Amino acid sequence: MALGLQLRRQVLAGLLLCLCVGRWAEAGKVLVVPMDGSPWLSMREVVRELHARGHQAVVVAPEVNMHIKAEEFFTMKTYGIRYTQDKLDSLMKTQVHLVFEKVHWVTLFLKTMASLKNASLLFERSCEGLLYNKDLIRHLNASSFDVVLTDPVHPCGAVLAKYLSIPAVFFLRQFPCDLDVEGTACPNPFSYVPRLLTMNPDRMTFFQRVKNMLYAPGLKYICQVVYTPFARMASELLQREVSLGEILASGSVWLFRGDPVMDYPRPIMPNMVFIGGINCANRKPLSQVCTAAVVQSVLPGEHNL
Repeated sequence: MALGLQLRRQVLAGLLLCLCVGRWAEAGKVLVVPMDGSPWLSMREVVRELHARGHQAVVVAPEVNMHIKAEEFFTMKTYGIRYTQDKLDSLMKTQVHLVFEKVHWVTLFLKTMASLKNASLLFERSCEGLLYNKDLIRHLNASSFDVVLTDPVHPCGAVLAKYLSIPAVFFLRQFPCDLDVEGTACPNPFSYVPRLLTMNPDRMTFFQRVKNMLYAPGLKYICQVVYTPFARMASELLQREVSLGEILASGSVWLFRGDPVMDYPRPIMPNMVFIGGINCANRKPLSQVCTAAVVQSVLPGEHNL
């Protein structure tokens, strides 16, 4: 009987131990390769939540950046980049001004292309600083990460996930030239989904549909200019010829910071998930002045009657 009681105590102690360490045992190691700017502000909240659930996150970022700073809920690894802070700040100001310009769509297309060329040079140098840093790559390879969380618009993280043979979760707003469609083998009807920069509505006329189709080669050319260096770096790292489409096709899950409220409906694949509400995670109450203006626009006061 004493032996039976001792066995029961041992079993009970074992169960308590499993319950105590269960959360730690389920925790994983996440390698985060973010895109600087506003995309990181959204991704940071995801990293914060992963930490709250017991996961360990390591964020890899260039020394020269806008918003990616060390915080208590992740470990930060930095690498050098051949780019100055002044150069980066100037590029970001140009991008912001471009968003608010009211110009003809042809002018907008040309300006956007020129701006993307400058941005691609920054991304290329940033990616070189990461992928050609042998000590850092060796450290990451030995760290046994479970997953890579990255924004594929800056495909350096996707290339790194491919090299480390780690599942990749893509966290993005959208691609400028339908590379997300190519990477997920998703249907892409030109006569149905308005293309980026066309300003077409969801109910297009015949000529708007023609315009929609004519935009595709131009956007493909932009991506050819912007993303060719990444395919080259991926081929050098993997020591075989590889295309960007192959790199993106290895993504396990695509998390889109979009929403049908903001974007037109389009065909999606099972691993494409829309999480647009994540951008409202840290919402703040409207001021009294702003609230009064909204109410006034909806319910005019007596002086307007």
